[in-house]
Amino acid sequence: MLKQQLYLFLIFTFLAISNSYSQESNHLKIKDTVIENSREFNPLSPSKAAFYSAILPGLGQAYNKKYWKIPFVYAALGSGIYFYNSNNTNYNRVRTAYKLRINDKPDEFDGVNGNPYLSKDALESAQKSYKKDRDLSLLVTAGLYILQIIEASTNAHLLQHNVDDNLTINPKIFKDETSNKSIVGASINFKF
Repeated sequence: MLKQQLYLFLIFTFLAISNSYSQESNHLKIKDTVIENSREFNPLSPSKAAFYSAILPGLGQAYNKKYWKIPFVYAALGSGIYFYNSNNTNYNRVRTAYKLRINDKPDEFDGVNGNPYLSKDALESAQKSYKKDRDLSLLVTAGLYILQIIEASTNAHLLQHNVDDNLTINPKIFKDETSNKSIVGASINFKF
């Protein structure tokens, strides 16, 4: 009995399938809706951007087509160089005055009637302060130079990721009608 039921099931299934394929119908054809990126990404572009930024600051940002970042790169590096130069000039002025003061010669910090504006201890302290600030300016400038190289490389990495509106997380606030309280929620949208 079980064999007969199995045979009947197979026969009806075969007839149903063959019948459905034998019917003529107007099939709706849908075109492919996959949106292709017009820009192909080079897997070596992060290293190229880092190399270009190392050669000339801001060139890696230009390679990534982020031209608005170039003025910030040059402003940061220019500020560091300016402060280094200013502190170095002041350090050399105070150092020269200190050397002249030790040798009992007149310097630019001599006061009126033999009363100096700055004492030897003040000149020595100023030297230490300007030297510390000069070295710190150099360190900050080197750090900013390295940071702009890392930024160009990271930006080139992030340009390769899909960040379009088809993949979104939208936070929403709902109002519960029964308790009259606000409920915070989030919706995740995947559009294919």
